[in-house]
Amino acid sequence: MKAMILAAGKGTRVRPITYTMPKPMMPILQKPVMEFLLELLRHHGFDQILVNVSHLAEEIENYFRDGQRFGVEIAYSFEGKIDDDGKLVGEAIGSAGGMRRIQDFSPFFDDTFVVLCGDALIDLDLTAAVKWHKEKGAIATIITKSVPKDEVSSYGVVVTDEEGRVKAFQEKPSTEEALSTNINTGIYIFEPEVFNYIPSGVEYDIGSQLFPNLVEIKAPFYAIPMDFEWVDIGKVPDYWRAIRGVLLGEIKNVQIPGHEVAPGIYTGLNVAVNWDKVDITGPVYIGGMTRIEDGAKIVGPAMIGPNCWICSGATVENSVIFEWSRLGPGVRLVDKLVFGRYCVDKTGAAIDVQAAALDWLITDARQTVPSHTPLERQAIEELLGTNVN
Repeated sequence: MKAMILAAGKGTRVRPITYTMPKPMMPILQKPVMEFLLELLRHHGFDQILVNVSHLAEEIENYFRDGQRFGVEIAYSFEGKIDDDGKLVGEAIGSAGGMRRIQDFSPFFDDTFVVLCGDALIDLDLTAAVKWHKEKGAIATIITKSVPKDEVSSYGVVVTDEEGRVKAFQEKPSTEEALSTNINTGIYIFEPEVFNYIPSGVEYDIGSQLFPNLVEIKAPFYAIPMDFEWVDIGKVPDYWRAIRGVLLGEIKNVQIPGHEVAPGIYTGLNVAVNWDKVDITGPVYIGGMTRIEDGAKIVGPAMIGPNCWICSGATVENSVIFEWSRLGPGVRLVDKLVFGRYCVDKTGAAIDVQAAALDWLITDARQTVPSHTPLERQAIEELLGTNVN
């Protein structure tokens, strides 16, 4: 069976992470989001998968390659061009445009197929959804999920009749205006006939263009609300919640990797730490080859990636630290996400510590960095809103 994963977007709402990492590669405790999708597809018999790529395409292709080690076959449709210097330049052509480009190249989609957005953790019975889609005789089906009324303004709302036929869409309506609490999850089932309604050679979107057109022409277009685990990673706060959810055991289909060395404390291989001289309260994950110096304090839920270095007297509380990061001596990091040269709070506001002359605070762990001065301490307190002991 055939499927497509949408992975061409720039991930602008998850910057600065997506400056150097495409959204489908964002790790949930060391495992890319897209890998979970491949596991789901394989489990339900979808073993031939096309992935459209554009932004940082090589990062996705180099990791997943032909899909053999994941038990599936993968091919990639690059959207963009090669510039005069031989570099790939991404030019995404929209979700439906990406589907059309694949079909125009060679008619790959010759039977019922599934399309998934590459930026969500899901635990969905795809087999049951496809069965429902076929029973309805649908040309297209959206998998929807019911959310609390006060959350509808964050999503695209799908309005259906009693038979499940889609009547209209509301893009992020106010709570008062919302005609439904069923929202678009970015999980779709299509028949090949849908390509009759997608133009070739132009940018074209599934949600804002294809679906409204199907409603207008009264095509057999349905939506099915299903009860399943769905963690959308649309923005930095969503990613933050996903990591917390895994560590707290709220996301059931994702296991904490590594070894549980103490209740709620998990580590990768060869972590350098004297457990009697650090203060660690779980749930915490510490990646392999990370050094935690004596006197450090870590309060969960927190994730510290592999090859990091947490210096003496530093505090990490309710925070996420990506790989190859060094946290300076005595620094208190609370409710922050550290990615490369950026420190991000849980609302998504980012501080470029290098541009702010604070690269001594959070640096590449492979470098040796001097301790901070009193003036630097004052600067970090003002910028991060924390106390440096």
